[in-house]
Amino acid sequence: MSPTARARTIVALGGGGFQMEPDNPLLDDYILELARKHARDTSRDLPRICLIPTATGDDREVIAAFERLFAPPRAEARVLRLFGRTDENLAAVLRMQDAVYVLGGSTENMLALWRLHGLDAALRDAWEEGVVLAGMSAGAICWFDAATTDSFGPTLQPLRGGLGILEGTFIPHLHGEAQRLPLLRRLVAEGTIPPGYGVDDGAALVFGGRDLVEVVTSDPGAGAWRVESDGHGGSTEVALPARFLGNQRP
Repeated sequence: MSPTARARTIVALGGGGFQMEPDNPLLDDYILELARKHARDTSRDLPRICLIPTATGDDREVIAAFERLFAPPRAEARVLRLFGRTDENLAAVLRMQDAVYVLGGSTENMLALWRLHGLDAALRDAWEEGVVLAGMSAGAICWFDAATTDSFGPTLQPLRGGLGILEGTFIPHLHGEAQRLPLLRRLVAEGTIPPGYGVDDGAALVFGGRDLVEVVTSDPGAGAWRVESDGHGGSTEVALPARFLGNQRP
């Protein structure tokens, strides 16, 4: 399949994956399967998956956990560091991957560094070429227009200025953190942030192009919701159908 024919895919985790659920590999396995499915070079035995740990300050322990999880014979693991950067051509690194995995952490610091290094444009180009983009929390927020963030302290603040590959708002940890849902309702109702999605820990939105394809979960109790203004000073929430990935386990 040529690069231009590859599907453009984004997997946005509200929480979970190896960074939050080290003993539950379902979402990580799902991302790896997408990497295999969309591999640009079908002659290779192993899919290539690249970690971008900027939001953690390139935390060594999380990087080591990623490298263990995606070591051969599962995949070829790669890490793209911006602290102590050693890669001169970031776009070339991304083009070689089948999937990119972005960690949670400080969203605003991550986005600022990406723009400083030109990684924002390189990621958009990689998506256009069919590299699977995936991430958790900050690593999911980044693909959208808006969110709420604790980058400025413990009180959540609205964030505008994500990469905008996907339209609207993305809120992670929806029922896992007490501030998330009430603030989402208020900000959408007053128009401070656009309509969008609230996603639990253990749930992920899967986009084909810019269309939501499905919601998958590593926990049968996790879910995702579409949140919009009701036009009367309030908001509406619609639960989205979700598929528990555990049903696929041998």
